[in-house]
Amino acid sequence: MLDDAKVVGAIVTGAGAAGTGSITVATITTPATGILGALGMTTTATVALPVAGIVAAAGLVGFGIYKGVQWASKD
Repeated sequence: MLDDAKVVGAIVTGAGAAGTGSITVATITTPATGILGALGMTTTATVALPVAGIVAAAGLVGFGIYKGVQWASKD
């Protein structure tokens, strides 16, 4: 059986292999700065999260739940 450090290492390594893409979470439209803002122009900003971070967080949360259930079921 793998010890906890090896399991966490495998989760992080697997997340790194998931790729370098990103997922757009939000798109925000705001007034432009300077003269363009005075003329009523807007600009768009996007908020993105890296896929590897999402995969790592999900894996670590799942592992934490597993360890919590394992600890709670001890006699």
